[in-house]
Amino acid sequence: MNMAPGLIQAQATQEKAWLKLLAGYREPNRARSIFELAVTVVPLIALCAAAWFLVHNDVWLGLLLVIPAGGFLLRLFMIQHDCGHGSFFANRRLDDWTGRVIGVLTLTPYDYWRRAHAAHHATAGNLDERGVGDITTLTVEEYRSRGFWGRLSYRLYRHPLVMFGIGPMFLFIFKQRLPFGMMRSGAEPWVSTMATNLAIACLVGGLIWWLGATTFLVVYLPVVLLAATAGIWLFYVQHQFEETHWSKPPEWKFQNAALHGSSHYVLPAPLRWISANIGIHHVHHLSSRVPYYRLSEVLRDHPELADIGRITIMESFRCVKLVLWDEANQRLISFRQARALSAA
Repeated sequence: MNMAPGLIQAQATQEKAWLKLLAGYREPNRARSIFELAVTVVPLIALCAAAWFLVHNDVWLGLLLVIPAGGFLLRLFMIQHDCGHGSFFANRRLDDWTGRVIGVLTLTPYDYWRRAHAAHHATAGNLDERGVGDITTLTVEEYRSRGFWGRLSYRLYRHPLVMFGIGPMFLFIFKQRLPFGMMRSGAEPWVSTMATNLAIACLVGGLIWWLGATTFLVVYLPVVLLAATAGIWLFYVQHQFEETHWSKPPEWKFQNAALHGSSHYVLPAPLRWISANIGIHHVHHLSSRVPYYRLSEVLRDHPELADIGRITIMESFRCVKLVLWDEANQRLISFRQARALSAA
């Protein structure tokens, strides 16, 4: 539905006001950041060590510890994510080297990923700038214009078993071993990727030598895959919901796309903590320099933001079927809904 020019101007003014207001939350607490890093890394190492020890005596008990270990690895990735935005220590050099070291554990080449993620933030919701650091989303007309194989490939890509099963394993274990999408973007993506690969090879080789290949793989792969799947799921529901925002320039505006194209994924307190408040994604996109541990402060001080893009866990499960952007009605729809539009 089109808005009156006066309402559009008022909304734009309010969105700019939010940007100015959020600037007051951008300063991290150095001691708090160190604490957050410690309470993530230490339990992760302890859980992995306990799992490696227990699999020799009780495989199932050892594998049970893989679940919380995967959660802490996810949290570590979120710290790497804040480092990429320069918001964890607010010191570019310290943030970058912290992110690079973490990238060895998360199998994510930091500098390569940081550039792709920056592109995602700069272009989220822009229909003319899709394809870097995001989940491929076609419009209804683009899908209809594809031939049989094109439609089939998109359906397979969007199938839950691929998106949340094969996809995470392919992305973190295979795809991130080369700087796809930035092959001709200079030396940095290559140096980042190859240096991370070398460090991963040394770490994995050392652990296999120490623990044995079977013990290492039985624990390590499930931890990585659990964290990767959870990460892909969170990234998915943060932008793939019915009332998200997509548009083309000049209608596309950064503030509007950030605030209304990203969700507020409402999670129970333990899941909010383990996911480092990434569910408060609309605020994060509006001001990515706000440290994750201050995002909850924003909602506490400005509760009116809590209802924007609000999605509960039950509602998020229904988002999986939303796969095509309906430009006419400005919402994400399912394949079935797209067929109904064609028949109408």
